[in-house]
Amino acid sequence: MNVTTNDNANCDIALEGLHDVIDPEVGLNVVDMGLIYGLNFDETKKEIGVLMTLSTRFCPMGESIIESVGHNLRSNFPDWDIEVELTFEPAWSVEMISDEGRIFLNR
Repeated sequence: MNVTTNDNANCDIALEGLHDVIDPEVGLNVVDMGLIYGLNFDETKKEIGVLMTLSTRFCPMGESIIESVGHNLRSNFPDWDIEVELTFEPAWSVEMISDEGRIFLNR
């Protein structure tokens, strides 16, 4: 899992919280799934930009997962605006699952 960020301390806080956002089809959190590509923090504007993907372009739970990511970040950064951007470049693959995720999934 390589999440790009401009603020390591806030990124750690955000990722810790995002471990609570579960992909309901797989049962694994979005961090260990490798769905979070980037977190950009603008302290001055109190904005967080999230760059993420889904396991498939037509993920039936995609909207719910995206909303959950935004909701989770709002609960951990209550005075911040959250913007979630979805990308499919690079496309997600099972190689993006963290070691912890592989253990959880018995892979």
